[in-house]
Amino acid sequence: APFVANALKAKEVFQKDVSYVVKNNEVMIVDEFTGRVMEGRRWGSGLHQAVEAKEGIEVSGETQTIASVSFQAFFKLFEKLAGMTGTAATDAGELKEVYGLDTVQIPTALPVSRKDQPDVVFKNESGKLRAVMREIAMEHPKGRPLLIGTTS
Repeated sequence: APFVANALKAKEVFQKDVSYVVKNNEVMIVDEFTGRVMEGRRWGSGLHQAVEAKEGIEVSGETQTIASVSFQAFFKLFEKLAGMTGTAATDAGELKEVYGLDTVQIPTALPVSRKDQPDVVFKNESGKLRAVMREIAMEHPKGRPLLIGTTS
């Protein structure tokens, strides 16, 4: 039955140029958060093939995962690890516990102009959406740029 469900998903839910693009007679997945094409990625359980059939493209064979490894296990294969990010401080405990790595906070070159606001929690989705709409209605007329993150 997953093949029937995936055929319905391909037909009714997945939209060309939103969920995926067709390039060189190949279905390519679009990341729902970044909008970028994810080269080499494929949906499983027949979903990719269902989208190919929907688009009239030659249906490819199902790929099979032979082995997988977690990020933690992969990184433990290396004797030395190093990296840099603006958000390491929030994960310092995990980085120490899992990888034995210390984190160092480097001060900014310029004063931080960001104003942190208190967290806002909503009882349900509709309450959250009403608050988002109120915020947009307040800020948009001021000409303020707004970035609204959504999923497809």
